[in-house]
Amino acid sequence: MTRSLAATGWALAFTGRRGGRRSIQAWAGQVLAALNVQVALAGPIPAGGQLWVSNHLSWLDPLVYLSLRPSRVLAKREVADYPGIGAGARRIGLRFVRRENLFSRAFALGALRRDLQAGEAFLVFPEGTTTLGDQLAPFYLGSLRMAYRLGVKVLPLRLASADAQYPWVGDAELLPHLKALAWSRHTRVSIHPGQVLDPRHCPDETGWIRAIRSQLERPSGVPA
Repeated sequence: MTRSLAATGWALAFTGRRGGRRSIQAWAGQVLAALNVQVALAGPIPAGGQLWVSNHLSWLDPLVYLSLRPSRVLAKREVADYPGIGAGARRIGLRFVRRENLFSRAFALGALRRDLQAGEAFLVFPEGTTTLGDQLAPFYLGSLRMAYRLGVKVLPLRLASADAQYPWVGDAELLPHLKALAWSRHTRVSIHPGQVLDPRHCPDETGWIRAIRSQLERPSGVPA
């Protein structure tokens, strides 16, 4: 167990100063491996989705996706201050936003616009908070409306985990959560890819957002 926590600390500290995007992908994979987190794909990931949109279960979610595809990520500002994690997150170029601050949200959307127009791959969690995965929280719609107006194709992806130690919600403290992960033999999280959505095929923004949300909702009768 001590070795697992030591490995976790090393992986969190590694920020891939060299090697660019490959280092980001390697760093994410090393953190997940140190915490015994196993990622499984429920199906092939379709090509063509510049913007990935996901439900949100844990602070680990961006790492799960970055281990598959280096991309820009829009995360809540608090992540930048997480011990160990925050330093790595800042150095790999995560975009941070204070959701409750209108100026911060406007600044983050401006950066998102520039990145999308430049062809950058991007990942957002429109709920803006984590849940246990049983239902979706209300969406912050700025990034989704931006994608619609820019004509950016979106790929919805749904995360699910049957392991109670994976979600990190509410006022849970980080260190106990890290210990629970490191001391577990394995923690499984699955990715359920949806279908790529093209704004040109949606008549309006309301239909666009509805189509994204419907792909992220947990099907009836399926465990969270």
